[in-house]
Amino acid sequence: MMLRNVSLAGGLCNGTRMIVPHLMSKLIQVQIITGTRVGEKVFIHRIPLFHSDPNLPFLFKRTQFPIKLCYAMTINKSQGQSLNKIGVYLPEPVLCGSF
Repeated sequence: MMLRNVSLAGGLCNGTRMIVPHLMSKLIQVQIITGTRVGEKVFIHRIPLFHSDPNLPFLFKRTQFPIKLCYAMTINKSQGQSLNKIGVYLPEPVLCGSF
């Protein structure tokens, strides 16, 4: 789920839900599944975040992706929506181990 308004014209605004087919170190390719641009594939880059403390003589800067992992929708977010299929894609077994 998108956490910030990155591109309103591109459909990347706060609350947009996406599927991530490719994850790279500095880019994420996503396919939009809600909003006006359903099915469109876009790239999301890391954005700089700044924090200034008046007690410190320097500025903190870090870069991070403006997205959050979302497994399920809250009741407020899911009102008025109907989903045909819901699932979790696990390409490798997660509960199998060497015994």
